[in-house]
Amino acid sequence: METSKRIVALDAFRGLTVAMMILVNTPGSWAYVYPPLDHAKWHGCTPTDLVFPFFLFIVGTAMWFSFKSFNHQLSSKAVHKIIKRTVLIFLIGVAMKLYSMLLRDNSHFRVMGVLQRIALAYGFASFLVLSLKKRNIVLLSAFILFAYWFLLWFFGGDDPYALESNFERVIDLKIIGARFLYKGEGIPFDPEGLLSTLPAIVTVVIGYLTGSFIDQMKNRNKMVLQMLGFGVVLVIGGLIWNEFFPINKKLWTSSYVLYTAGLAQIFLSFFIWIIDVKGFKKWVQPFIWYGMNPLFIYVMSIVLVITYLGVHLDGMTFYAWLYKKVFVVIAGNMNGSLLFALSHVILFGFIGWLMYRKKVFIKI
Repeated sequence: METSKRIVALDAFRGLTVAMMILVNTPGSWAYVYPPLDHAKWHGCTPTDLVFPFFLFIVGTAMWFSFKSFNHQLSSKAVHKIIKRTVLIFLIGVAMKLYSMLLRDNSHFRVMGVLQRIALAYGFASFLVLSLKKRNIVLLSAFILFAYWFLLWFFGGDDPYALESNFERVIDLKIIGARFLYKGEGIPFDPEGLLSTLPAIVTVVIGYLTGSFIDQMKNRNKMVLQMLGFGVVLVIGGLIWNEFFPINKKLWTSSYVLYTAGLAQIFLSFFIWIIDVKGFKKWVQPFIWYGMNPLFIYVMSIVLVITYLGVHLDGMTFYAWLYKKVFVVIAGNMNGSLLFALSHVILFGFIGWLMYRKKVFIKI
């Protein structure tokens, strides 16, 4: 398999994930969201709960191809690149929060967030995979998943996986402080907290190992079938573990890592089969527009939402005004909320197309 073809499949899968990130993050109203486009309330996994781990998995897969320039060895050049990218992505996440506070006169500063988790998971996973042999990478990843399970179970009290009592929350309260944690669950609790970043690192590592497998397996049909098989095994493993350690995105449980990484492998194997083996490429072209500038497009989509929320018109935010005065009029509350989100998917797809056409690729 040619590397360029593999990367096309990867870019298409990444682009689909970014489009889904925009779709699920931008409903016209959170009071009107179809269940598959909303997160599970606590335990469980909806299609929306797949989006973030899919993105981290893709980060890991792309890392394999990126680190070929370092011969998959930890060097001063590699360290410089990893640290620079980790700090940059983390600071962009912080800057977006500061921008929100500036526009909305919001005194609550949240330290962690989606971009901050991407940064930390990428950074730590990068050092891990470049420092160890594959066998040890697998063993350490398994240790992290079991250690995280033990920590939550042992220190979580009578209900170790509950919102109020989980050990992830205890750690964040002690280290970060309630003032700087996410409050969206009704109490200080951060779904992108410090301790739960550990299993998120494993999500990236599984993506990296998948990239290695794709690159080294020369028989394309065999590679697709084997990767599909690996994905099924991980999904089954996650479902079995779910009986003891519930699948939960907000805790990023170990069962959730296996389950979502397995589904990511299944999806990616499908994309490779469609694009590389069967040669059906035209239908994925819009996803590639997103996938060539993924973090830039995602960041711009959040900046636009923050701006909407910071500007007021007729006594309401521009976000609410646009939804109520335009999309509700066109399609009603529920479908208007969906149409609002889809319009922004199309908008950023158009921006992605313009950048792709002009060969503008912004790496963050």
